[in-house]
Amino acid sequence: MIYDTIRQRAARHHLDIFGAFHAGTDDGCAPGTLIMLSPLEPGFWAHVTAEPELTDGAPDPIDRWSSRIIGGLADTLGGAAHFPFDGPPYAPFIAWAKRTGRAWASPVGMLVHDTAGLMISIRGAILLPGRIDLPPAPAVSPCAGCAQHCLTACPIGALGSEPYDVPACHAYLDTPQGADCLTGGCLVRQICPVSQRFGRDAAQSAHYMRHFHR
Repeated sequence: MIYDTIRQRAARHHLDIFGAFHAGTDDGCAPGTLIMLSPLEPGFWAHVTAEPELTDGAPDPIDRWSSRIIGGLADTLGGAAHFPFDGPPYAPFIAWAKRTGRAWASPVGMLVHDTAGLMISIRGAILLPGRIDLPPAPAVSPCAGCAQHCLTACPIGALGSEPYDVPACHAYLDTPQGADCLTGGCLVRQICPVSQRFGRDAAQSAHYMRHFHR
């Protein structure tokens, strides 16, 4: 019941529960139940771009919106908010994502999620004291049995089975050929079958690519 209540309250802000787990002292946070939040699709981008932080012209609008909304949810739930952009030191969000049982290392190295695919965007987490009942996590990664076209989707091979070649990616984005990636999002992320079902607005991917490439 508590889990469902949190999900319903998050949904009012177009957020969804990315995953959750019972945290211990080895998880880099206090013991309790860690609830991770990510965009609820479709519709997140239309919602968030109408919020004050996205229209005031100040830096880091998405992070400021996340701090306000998730921080407010944490306060009402009697928990503590954590954010991937607070630091250094930074909270171990990648390790936390894997601990939920709903995210795995993909063939191209980045995390893949059971419903978001390679379109992962964790906006923050709420640590609740004590343990609440959690739904079971999927048994296997969505990559199991997949044709894994992500390994060959990058037109210059910057992202595949080898470590991510960030300089090559940036150089390609500076060319006319890289315009599709810059305005529509990484082709590797897009080709994932789970990503394609997720419903993210291309304008949101373009926003992230601009900030990645600036």
